[in-house]
Amino acid sequence: MVMAGMVQDEGSSSVTSSSPLQYFSLMSLSPGSMGSSAYPWLKELKSEERGLYLIHHLLLCANHVASGSIENANHALERISLHASPEGDAMQRIAAYFTEALADRILKSWPGLHKALNSTKIASISEHILVHRLFYELCPFLKLSYLITNQAILEAIQGEKMVHIIDLCAFEPAQWINLLQSLSTRSEGPPHLRITGIHGQKEVLEQMALRLTEEAEKLDIPFQFNPVVCSLENLDLESLRVKTGEALAISSVLQLHSLLALDDETQRRNSPPSVSKSFSSNNLQRILKMKQRTTGEWLEKDPVHIYSPSPDSASTSSPLSMNASTEVNSFLTALWGLSPKLMVITEQETNQNGSGLMERVVEALNFYAAMFDCLESTMPRAIVERQRMEKMLFGEEIKNIIACEGLERKVRHEKLERWSVRLELAGFGRVSLSYSGMLQAGRLLQSYGYDGYNIKEENGCFFLCWQERRLFSVSSWRFRRCLRSTFSTSVLGAMGK
Repeated sequence: MVMAGMVQDEGSSSVTSSSPLQYFSLMSLSPGSMGSSAYPWLKELKSEERGLYLIHHLLLCANHVASGSIENANHALERISLHASPEGDAMQRIAAYFTEALADRILKSWPGLHKALNSTKIASISEHILVHRLFYELCPFLKLSYLITNQAILEAIQGEKMVHIIDLCAFEPAQWINLLQSLSTRSEGPPHLRITGIHGQKEVLEQMALRLTEEAEKLDIPFQFNPVVCSLENLDLESLRVKTGEALAISSVLQLHSLLALDDETQRRNSPPSVSKSFSSNNLQRILKMKQRTTGEWLEKDPVHIYSPSPDSASTSSPLSMNASTEVNSFLTALWGLSPKLMVITEQETNQNGSGLMERVVEALNFYAAMFDCLESTMPRAIVERQRMEKMLFGEEIKNIIACEGLERKVRHEKLERWSVRLELAGFGRVSLSYSGMLQAGRLLQSYGYDGYNIKEENGCFFLCWQERRLFSVSSWRFRRCLRSTFSTSVLGAMGK
């Protein structure tokens, strides 16, 4: 490994290299002791060394913020600012957005100051649409999710004459335009198709309705679009207008996790307080021994293990905590009550819903390191669209994960294993995604020249990956009347023992 010779070997009394990194653990952590004037060599760090420096100080700063040591956190932010940049390499960009999030969390200690500094910020609807369109265009993840979802729906509704699709987050018409085109070639002819689109912005749904209606008319497919303007948490199932005799399919792309904020107070009452963990010099030496490749590989080594999750984070994956998530479970149970033939769910494959700040920082670093790495590897740094998406989408998500609490914290990603428990408790049974969907997704990656991206299958579910890192899961579920009572009884019975 490149860094192996830059640190002191175990059992050795001498340092084998004069790299500036060897001094990290020797530098005083007292306020003001690590400025650029005191250590001029900081400005001369190579890219790999700078990445390690930023990782170390981001974790150190987050630890200070978690423990309430604002003065030390401020000095750590000063050190990070020497190298962080939204226009630099992947690690510099990550550092820029994480420091902004940590600083925002500190400012929330002074509500008046925080409100005054943010009082003139306005996010227009057009910007909201633009940033999601950029994510669709610049990264393959949504394209893959839509393709896999559509293939699963086509297989489930084969031979059906009346089809109703509920889109829990309707903003991109390309998904359903592709489905319409596939239905137009069906040997038995296209069905009567109705799509119910749910979104908080009326303008988004109006654009969806226009595009889809035009396409359906061109393909001569009987079609209706039912717009429902509301957030998912305020959804009234009556507005979905589900009718007897329809083959119902539900699509949820990066949406269900927003409901987890509703259960924050319940989870907080049922969980012990989180414990802030500190970092030792031994942890630092482990960081310095990491292999130097991508940002994601730095973080996949020891840094993810130097923080031990608090007791509350360990409990969140238990059946008991899943059962306590009353709002989410109620919503899933309500969907189960609609008797869908299929529900396809795409979610981020990461756990960022812990109540402890350090746990969320480490998980977010791991996830967004891979997101920034794939952009770094596939497009130039100076592209304005890339910078805009990183700031308006990734930057805002990072800020929400780190700076916000309670109902304000909407970005609460959880892994498929946790969603599976919730879905099974609500009565859904897993349906394996087909090999045909995998083949089509692979062809899409090849046709666009997306090197480094790949898809993995496990237990009938697909994972969308950058290199070996799983970033998104796609799973398929269906209504099962007998399963809900049987599974719920067995799980609740086990909890009562």
